Amino acid sequence: MKTVSRLGGWAVSALLSALLAAYPANRLTAQSDTVRAAALRIAQTHPDSARAMIRRLVARLSPQDSLYPGALFTAGRIAADATTAATSLQRVVVEYGRSVWADSALVLLTQLYFAQGDPAATVQAAERLRLDYPDSPLKARADFWGARAYFDLKDDVHGCGLIQEALNGAGADVEFKNQVVFYASRCSPLGSGTPAPAPPPAPGDSQTKATTYAVQVLAVKSAAQVDEMLTRLKVMGFDARVVRDTSGLFKVRVGRYATHDEAVQAQKRLKTRLGGQPFVVVEES
Repeated sequence: MKTVSRLGGWAVSALLSALLAAYPANRLTAQSDTVRAAALRIAQTHPDSARAMIRRLVARLSPQDSLYPGALFTAGRIAADATTAATSLQRVVVEYGRSVWADSALVLLTQLYFAQGDPAATVQAAERLRLDYPDSPLKARADFWGARAYFDLKDDVHGCGLIQEALNGAGADVEFKNQVVFYASRCSPLGSGTPAPAPPPAPGDSQTKATTYAVQVLAVKSAAQVDEMLTRLKVMGFDARVVRDTSGLFKVRVGRYATHDEAVQAQKRLKTRLGGQPFVVVEES
């Protein structure tokens, strides 16, 4: 699957700098270690020096240290290119999903994916934040980027639903609210001030428990292997995601199929293209 980037390579650093400057600072107080705080200040004027500071910090910390996910998140925020940024932010989401940085990482991922011209990945990140962190104060930001991605995919039903959520969660941020209202104009009930219905569930989700099928292609403890497999599947056009259970393994799965036969057909395609032993699993959602 080929996507068209919204940004040339020369503009990636500018994008990341803009995210650094515009991103809400409330999470910076969650873990206020001196090195990260200093790196964020220095990144405004001397980004290379700030990146070197964070690389040393990440190398010095143990992955079990409570400060580690914050250091990874900061590495993603000040990275020199979008690929490096996404890798660090994805690690925060996958490996430290219960940390205070996970929802923040997902918001930045929605912005990066959208800027790269990948609406499907944008939607996936936004919906993951909605489902996994429904009480996050950052949900409105993810809703906004998810809505824009849905509009690009010609799915105005889900797009307008997320725009309504973004409006409801905009709070006192006038600039952000104005951005949301601009895109709300394409959803006539929102533009006229009439309350819109609650957003429909994300594609593949259900309000009640339902049995669906997926194809599992990998189960490992290494986040690096997970990132590599997700990238390969994405390039091939498969809708891949990561599931983690009590075993501690990262399980890469493809699809949410309504019938076993559909899952079997996907399993055959995956085996042909990837090799290995992909197999069908039953999921309840």
